[in-house]
Amino acid sequence: MKNNISKMDKPLLLLVILYSILGLIMILSASSVSAVLRYDVPSSHFFIRQLIFIIVSFLIGFGFIIHFPTSKYKIITPILVIGIIAALVGLFIYGKIVNSAQSWYDLGFFSLQPAEFAKSIIIVYMAVFYNNSLKKKKSLYYNLIPVAISILIFVLVAMQPDLGGAVIIAGIAFFLFQIIPINKEGKMKLIKVGGIAIIIAGVALLYSGKDVLNAMQMSRLEFRNPCTRYQEDTGYQVCNGFIAIHNGGWFGKGLGNSSQKYLYLPEAHTDFIFPILVEELGLVTGIFVLLGYGIMLYRILKIAKKADNPRGSILAYGTFLLILFHLLVNFMGILALIPLTGVPVPFLSYGGSFTINVIIMTFVVQRVCIETKTNQTKREIAALGKK
Repeated sequence: MKNNISKMDKPLLLLVILYSILGLIMILSASSVSAVLRYDVPSSHFFIRQLIFIIVSFLIGFGFIIHFPTSKYKIITPILVIGIIAALVGLFIYGKIVNSAQSWYDLGFFSLQPAEFAKSIIIVYMAVFYNNSLKKKKSLYYNLIPVAISILIFVLVAMQPDLGGAVIIAGIAFFLFQIIPINKEGKMKLIKVGGIAIIIAGVALLYSGKDVLNAMQMSRLEFRNPCTRYQEDTGYQVCNGFIAIHNGGWFGKGLGNSSQKYLYLPEAHTDFIFPILVEELGLVTGIFVLLGYGIMLYRILKIAKKADNPRGSILAYGTFLLILFHLLVNFMGILALIPLTGVPVPFLSYGGSFTINVIIMTFVVQRVCIETKTNQTKREIAALGKK
């Protein structure tokens, strides 16, 4: 165990730990008021639950993920893919509706959101599939199987409806497919045909007379100038996010001193955790947090490039995309640059399924790093033996 831990990427591990701790502190501060006034639970309710999610995630990471070879992922991948599709379909029968989306299973002690795990399962599946197909030089059409499965999962998530999750799933699948070293000319033709098919399908839906989006989703398409639409739901939330950021100034009002968390921001501990962070700790701290994310993404990208095989490389690239898309969709949404879609911030926002999923995926990246260093050591020993 010590040998594996010594081969982990220490800066990445340290950042994940620090951001998880920062997230706990901000969740305690941001949720303390709404926990009592809105949810009628103790002020530390969300803090304690998030602490449990983090502890479980790190126990799984250190106790299992970093010791489980990625070469064995092919054994569990079919089960994961079939399981996640079944779970997404099951939501339409057994799912709990929250904020007009049927995205959760209410397990009593825990609300399971399959869409979060779907993102990682797609990454693992594509890594295993393409590691095998590239060795055997399969045809272009054979290599489209993961894309077809990704489209199916995308549709199931979009139908909940969870457009933020669906967009991230589509982005991960699309960009991972782009980096696969297969028939580039044929790949471009397929992308063009696919693009035309999507446009035709979109036009057909628009003229079919059916509602493509529900009322809440339609309201989110009007995202600019939120403070001129303060009485509307999306305008109200984003404008109060602006106010929180403005209130913080350069150095913040002090930890725990946010005024916007007093029910002005209904999702202060989830989607709008970053504006609360800036309000209490200041824009300077916010900038350092963004720089830290940049370093985290750089470390993951570095591991992806050094990986010994396509499987490890795709696992790391996929995790890079998972974190990057969550950051982009959340930050651009709260800044009114794109529609608000309810996407959490990695390591900072409250959320069981999301927290467990994203932390475990960083440990998958660490396993890739361990395998790369182990193989490098073996090659060095073999080279010395030949001299």
